[in-house]
Amino acid sequence: METCIIQSPLGYTKINGDHHGISSVNVLNSEEKVTEIIPLELEDCARQLKEYFEGKRNQFNLKLNPQGTDFQKKVWKLLEQIPHGKTLSYLELSKQLGDVKAIRAVANANGKNPLWIIVPCHRVIGSDGSLTGYAGGLHRKKWLLEHESPYKQQSLF
Repeated sequence: METCIIQSPLGYTKINGDHHGISSVNVLNSEEKVTEIIPLELEDCARQLKEYFEGKRNQFNLKLNPQGTDFQKKVWKLLEQIPHGKTLSYLELSKQLGDVKAIRAVANANGKNPLWIIVPCHRVIGSDGSLTGYAGGLHRKKWLLEHESPYKQQSLF
């Protein structure tokens, strides 16, 4: 398993993966040493994340290899289908899975998503439109949703 640390506008980001694909991307809550030479298996992921943060990329095209239960993987696949700049509620995700009673299990699987940004769990919000739980912190979720919004706030002055 290869690992690298890159800098992003939201903090240091750790990427793990190998020839089977990217297994995790996590934002860190501490300062880390940025990797000087990114392993070949992780170069494309690091480049695509940089493009995303620069506003030049709306979709990721990477070989993914997250580890999780079958149910978690099913939820993560649904997350990948949420378009850039759009949001979906936990209830809507549960309905897509065919079981509205699975809302807590969906929320739990969403919270265990190991592929920060790449599998866009930040696009899932509460049914009332609120920014509910986010492993990376609600300030990051807010930043990501604003970054992806097609409606940019203009300065009044």
